[in-house]
Amino acid sequence: MGILKTFLKPTVAATFGAMTFLQPSLVRAADVETLLQQLRDADATEAAKIEREIELEWSKSGSASADFLLKRGRQALERGEVEAAIEHLSALVDHAPGFAEGWVNRAAAYFEAGLYGPAVSDLEQALALNPDHYGALLGLAAIFEMLEQHEDAWEAYTLVRAIHPTHPKVTEALDRLEPLVKGQAL
Repeated sequence: MGILKTFLKPTVAATFGAMTFLQPSLVRAADVETLLQQLRDADATEAAKIEREIELEWSKSGSASADFLLKRGRQALERGEVEAAIEHLSALVDHAPGFAEGWVNRAAAYFEAGLYGPAVSDLEQALALNPDHYGALLGLAAIFEMLEQHEDAWEAYTLVRAIHPTHPKVTEALDRLEPLVKGQAL
């Protein structure tokens, strides 16, 4: 329970202090907050629709050039062009450091390249900007689990469940990790 809690506590204050200039639109932020509340209360079918709406909103930077770099980075990653994806997404985070989605996507590219340290660093940056980004938390959880840091993975999956209770990967992951974190009953 160390690394994730250690990271999240100091960044919460910084996040609230920075929120006024990080969100391009306060109305959009309120809409996302409403969608996140709906996600917490939704059944699995409804949650999938709400999840798509949230992710669509998170993908809007408010800058045409940033949106273009995000699109190019995602396309390169989909084609398996990891180095090109990292280049596009690095340009994005340089251009728009307050855009959490850029950090999340570059983390995915780093992960595909086997660069787990930079991936974790980017996910931490994304969470500093958007503490409700369940995709960033899932990424951290997957890396922690892969590195056999089971308690940190458990904690990250638990945080995802608090935001997105019906996420299909979370219950399975928590069931898989429970004996490793809590021990097996005799």
